[in-house]
Amino acid sequence: MTPQNLLVELFVEELPPKALKKLGDAFAQQLAEQLHAQGLTSADAVVTPYASPRRLAAHITQVADKAADKAVQQKLMPVTVGLDASGNATPALLKKLAALGADASAVSQLKRAPDGKAEALFYDSVVSGVTLEVGLQKALHEAITKLPIPKVMTYQLEEGCELPGWSSVQFVRPAHGLVALHGSRVVPVTALGLTAGRATHGHRFEAKMDPITLVDADRYAETLSDKGAVIASFDERRADIVSQLKTAAAKAGTALAAIEDEALLDEVTALVERPNVLVCQFEPEFLAVPQECLILTMKANQKYFPLLDGAGKLTHQFLVVSNIRPDDASAVIEGNERVVRPRLADAKFFFDQDRKKSLESRVEQLGKVVYHNKLGTQGERVERVRAIAKAIAAQLGMSAEQQQQVDQAAHLAKTDLVTDMVGEFPELQGTMGRYYAINDGLPESVADAIEDHYKPRFAGDELPRGDVGVVVALADKLETLVGMFGIGNLPTGDRDPFALRRHALGVTRMLVEKKLPLQLPEVVASAAKAFGALLPNAEESNGKLLPFMYERVSGYLRDLGHSAAEVDAVTSAGPAWGDLPKCLDAVRQFAQLPEAPALAAANKRVGNILKKAEGEVSGAVDTALLKEDAEKALYAALQSVAPQANAAFEQGDYTASLRALAALKGPVDAFFDGVMVNADDAALKANRLALLQQLHQAMNRVADLSRLAA
Repeated sequence: MTPQNLLVELFVEELPPKALKKLGDAFAQQLAEQLHAQGLTSADAVVTPYASPRRLAAHITQVADKAADKAVQQKLMPVTVGLDASGNATPALLKKLAALGADASAVSQLKRAPDGKAEALFYDSVVSGVTLEVGLQKALHEAITKLPIPKVMTYQLEEGCELPGWSSVQFVRPAHGLVALHGSRVVPVTALGLTAGRATHGHRFEAKMDPITLVDADRYAETLSDKGAVIASFDERRADIVSQLKTAAAKAGTALAAIEDEALLDEVTALVERPNVLVCQFEPEFLAVPQECLILTMKANQKYFPLLDGAGKLTHQFLVVSNIRPDDASAVIEGNERVVRPRLADAKFFFDQDRKKSLESRVEQLGKVVYHNKLGTQGERVERVRAIAKAIAAQLGMSAEQQQQVDQAAHLAKTDLVTDMVGEFPELQGTMGRYYAINDGLPESVADAIEDHYKPRFAGDELPRGDVGVVVALADKLETLVGMFGIGNLPTGDRDPFALRRHALGVTRMLVEKKLPLQLPEVVASAAKAFGALLPNAEESNGKLLPFMYERVSGYLRDLGHSAAEVDAVTSAGPAWGDLPKCLDAVRQFAQLPEAPALAAANKRVGNILKKAEGEVSGAVDTALLKEDAEKALYAALQSVAPQANAAFEQGDYTASLRALAALKGPVDAFFDGVMVNADDAALKANRLALLQQLHQAMNRVADLSRLAA
């Protein structure tokens, strides 16, 4: 029979909007994979998923009515077990053949072939291909079972649909219809207590008929659109909403645009079957409230799209994606405007009330908010952040005025947590702190730092704006990292409840991108001091934190395009993280020199020799003990090259520092060709080790060049 296209649809009650796209894609993909695994479709079959608020469906091309028969060879048993001494079949072999549907006549057709050290009997047979009814039944069961359902519901089966021994079904939402069409033929499969047919349902209010009879698999989307007033495809519905948003924004005013929010767009797409974008508005006096508050309440609570002007400033208009298309939409518009007004009034009330108290007056309240049962309150945490920030500011050599601003920002950074606005909208922490700081007349740098100390919040997020904000953000993240590692709350492969990886990446980005001359071990050690007796084993926990941080910076630098060897070479030398980009550029240029491979290999050899040396190796060379011409030449070269390399290093010219080392290639090669380091004379050996120690120190200031060796 000629392959035909297949349609399967589950008609259900309203699905969870945030999971709809994933559910639709998974349902279609699982069906296709299971059918292909059973030989009912080819590898190039086209799979089209459909997902609307009340349906999951899949259209799959070129599905066979029956899979092709397949020749199989099955191992039965060793020859010595299946045949007796006369070559006749044993009862064990006859029993095995009977289980496979064959009789004694098949014994003569068995094949003998080596199987390990013995010889075994093999039976060739042809397995009949699975029919679509059987294969689709299995595929449908697997697709439903493997759906990424966020939360399962248990519900009673409808009367007349009850399966033997069943009284209830578990699924994401109660299912009320099942369609399975192979071309125009109904495939009689069952699922969730339902038997497949060709009837489905359209829009709750605007469908032209109910139920809707589907003629064949290929006219599914067209029929639903024409007779059911439903755009079945999630992607098509989303694109339609985007187009309507742009058109409505243009009609609402010049240079107006709907706020861009991919998650909101996906959620709204999952809430409507027939989108209709309408322009609404609220009273302009609400714009006195910070726009972040108004935008958040409109998006989070009402699923509206606020309209912004050309400068990105919120206007008093917004867009609603309705699920109905009445001839007169005034009632829908008025209803949405009436609903949003109390939300905005609440935001205005919170904002007005919060401004009646200064941030400073709220500090005491933080002492009543538990941060962690092993690390105390938010008030105690603030004091630790202040201490860490003070230490960082001092290490950076900030002015007295900046240090005072750092302390003030750290002191007030968490106070907006106890405001009404942040209590209602936790997402606004930091943002509201900045507004209230400006209201209190605090310096702009302090206000910015209060907002920015949470940055970067996610990968790719912007860094704090000013130096004060960077220091407070570093202190805040280091307090979290040191504290959580200190009490044993380490992230695992699949769990990181305190977002420690994100905090570590934030510290990495600030140190590197802001070019801060800070050594990570010193910064972490000073942060641990702020905890005092709370972390008695801080040295041990910091020993776990530092490798964790180095993993983050290594991954970050590799993502920027540097090789693993380059990153390893530079980080092993332990530079200030602010110097890492310059060091990496220098290493990359050094690696292109013709002398680089030999010097890297020599450096690796020197390192291995020094590691195996017994006792401490002195760095002082006695020139009187330099006997061989090659060691004299190397010492002389070092006296010439090392000062040049060191001078360039101290000036921050790491490229010039490494380039200067190229002159050592000849003397180093000659040394290893003509000098025995482990001489019998102990004094000569010690002197030569000292010479290698000087060489090692000179070569590894910018990077551990041995890591570049092949």
